[in-house]
Amino acid sequence: MLEPLGLDEDTYAVYHALLREPDGTPEQIAALVNRPLDEVHRILDELRELDLLVPTWTNPEVEHAVHPRVGLTGLVSRRRSELHKMLGELSEAEASAEIMAEQYNELLTARTSGDVEVLKGRANASRRVEELGAKAKDTFWGLIPGHVDDIVAPVEESPDLPLLERGIKMRTVYLQSMTVSKQGLEFAAFMHKQGNEVRATPTLPMRLLIIDQEIAVMPLNPEVESAGAVIHRSPAVVALALSLFDSYWSRASELFAPEDRDNDSPLTPHEAEVLRLLAGGAKDEQVARLLGISLRTARRITANLSDRLDATSRFELGVAAAKRGWV
Repeated sequence: MLEPLGLDEDTYAVYHALLREPDGTPEQIAALVNRPLDEVHRILDELRELDLLVPTWTNPEVEHAVHPRVGLTGLVSRRRSELHKMLGELSEAEASAEIMAEQYNELLTARTSGDVEVLKGRANASRRVEELGAKAKDTFWGLIPGHVDDIVAPVEESPDLPLLERGIKMRTVYLQSMTVSKQGLEFAAFMHKQGNEVRATPTLPMRLLIIDQEIAVMPLNPEVESAGAVIHRSPAVVALALSLFDSYWSRASELFAPEDRDNDSPLTPHEAEVLRLLAGGAKDEQVARLLGISLRTARRITANLSDRLDATSRFELGVAAAKRGWV
């Protein structure tokens, strides 16, 4: 019953034992609750963070368990404040979504505008998005409110892989329902290992893609996926799209830790060639020219490689790559 306040069964057991035995040592408490001593020490730290275990007034080196009426009431108040803050943030996100929806409806009527490109039909929209992705220079963000069957194809056929191979920085927010299944979670894990930052959230307003923070791709009809897509280049609309994406991204749950990325996975062709050129003394400008990519992309690939190998300089990057047999 107290888990919403941060007290699970083990934490409650230790807290209750401290109330019954205020002078008990950690060893005695461990015996009372039948838990390992190192686990009891960890739980004592949690109780300190919850302000349920505090120094006494007369002797700061001695601690005592706070009376439940005081301690638990304080936790309730703290939790209530956190919930109020979350509700406020959710209301702001909802308001942003409503503003964007109104702007979107207005722009749908301006189909002849140079800032708006209307693509009827799912096939036309998919082909155009692939074309835009192939021209991406730096980033590719996405809100993907699809289910497992809509997203998970043979992973080697994912249109995201060529983007990641070129060093494009990707961020994708999936629905939590997609990652509940083993197949969906394995797909998300694979994309994460390739460098795509992935998160999940219970709900998403619609499918949204943002390329280089300059182009926003939205559905022609959010209720009918096969209707097609609308591509917006207006700075105002792109700014709204970025705001909406940031709102959901900041509240979404991280599925994997950054260190879960497979640092020993094979290099992409671009990464291998960049390493070869860097080992030969080429500068970023030369790498970009020789590979036919932008200077920003070349630097992005170098930075990603440095992160993977925990290198802080070109020299360290070369040494770490050599140890792995990559150059």
